[in-house]
Amino acid sequence: MLHSIQHLNYGSKCIEYKLIFTTRKSLGIKVLPDGLVNVIAPNDSSITDIHTKVKSKAKWILKQQLFFDNFKPHSPARKFINGETHLYLGRQFKLQIIESTTNEIKIYRGEMIIKTKKSNPEYLERKLNEWYKDKAIQIFDEILTHSIVKFEKYKIERPTLEIRLMEKRWGSCTKSGKVILNTELIKAPKGSIEYVIIHELCHLIHYNHTQKFYELQTKLMPDWEKWKIKLEKVML
Repeated sequence: MLHSIQHLNYGSKCIEYKLIFTTRKSLGIKVLPDGLVNVIAPNDSSITDIHTKVKSKAKWILKQQLFFDNFKPHSPARKFINGETHLYLGRQFKLQIIESTTNEIKIYRGEMIIKTKKSNPEYLERKLNEWYKDKAIQIFDEILTHSIVKFEKYKIERPTLEIRLMEKRWGSCTKSGKVILNTELIKAPKGSIEYVIIHELCHLIHYNHTQKFYELQTKLMPDWEKWKIKLEKVML
């Protein structure tokens, strides 16, 4: 069975769904308990017709996702206190807050040690976010350098890399060749970061999510779906 990931904008929402082509005669839509959407379509269906049918069911899809979301565990608000866990590169680290005359954050033996001049949550949050941003700049650039080598035969130039917080996307790519990555990605495993970067680099060759786009992505990173799932699970 052929399948690909598609996106549909509906108002301010973006519905992502897995499109699966089979020998069935009619189109079916399933919303799974984890919120993922499967669209099963006949082999001879056109992408345009599929998008039209999914859009007609968009309100129902969002309603089902909201229903299932009510049963998901949600992470409590961050308090920035000793013993609280925070993610970095796919692993959970316990905070150890030490009052000091200097500011420093480091990872050591399963702990995220914060030496700080102030211990109020707002200050700690700002300092930790600055540390995440610094780490993202370094590590995203390293993974981009490693990933761009896979695109040598396609003669694409190394894109400009921009790192900033985004509410709804892990990454995006502009037609001018800029790749934008979400700072929050630094909390995901390196394999998941590589998946997002390769996904955006593939857009420099195929700008839209076409069958050729997914064929290229699979060729360059055969296990991309595994890392996509890890990204979604670890960042819930």
